[in-house]
Amino acid sequence: MTKPFISTVEAVLFDLDGTLIDTAPDFVSVVNLLRQEDKLPPLAAALVRAQVSNGARALITLAFNLKEGEAGFAEKLQQLLDLYLCNLAEESTLFDGLDELLKVLEQQNIPWGIVTNKPRRYTVPLLAGLNLTERCAVVICPDDVTHKKPHPEPLLMACKAINAAPDKTLYVGDHIRDIASGNSAQNRTIAVSWGYIDEGEDLNLWNADHIIHTSKELLQLLVDTYNVRPAGENSHA
Repeated sequence: MTKPFISTVEAVLFDLDGTLIDTAPDFVSVVNLLRQEDKLPPLAAALVRAQVSNGARALITLAFNLKEGEAGFAEKLQQLLDLYLCNLAEESTLFDGLDELLKVLEQQNIPWGIVTNKPRRYTVPLLAGLNLTERCAVVICPDDVTHKKPHPEPLLMACKAINAAPDKTLYVGDHIRDIASGNSAQNRTIAVSWGYIDEGEDLNLWNADHIIHTSKELLQLLVDTYNVRPAGENSHA
């Protein structure tokens, strides 16, 4: 069903890993540290990046050819999570151009936030390590809800927390579950291609309202379609 046209937004929400923040470098380091302990050669960064959105369990399968339930899997998984917790803001960074985009939103008093399936025990120190805690208006993690994405509950909770109408809120994500969650919550959804997209994945099949390939395109979309004024211009509000 086609969503009604809107010319302004009340908030912009982002998925975390692969959308707002490039966390893959720290996962690459952690995975290869564990492999080094087993005297295994390092994996190429591209191989690890491709599995980051699929979670820590997928990384264990990739790194050690172990499936969940097999002997040694649970131990390796816990080692990975413990090591990641100690190294989660070493090399992770905002994707190129997104700091400038966040500053534009802040200058226009448009709140932005994060809705992620990353547990709070990892999300909070990551945001703190990147000095984003005070800038972010809301953070919703799976710990906060009964149903995580692709269910709409996390996004509806985020909108309620910042008093933003769901149908006037944008949700930006790099996975089909992000878009499904946003669509179910009646958000305007934006699929971005710079994240951890599975090989052969067709973003056109996600039913997003917009598909964006660079942060510059995303800012231009906000300016042209949703009346977000670029830096240096006064808001119409």
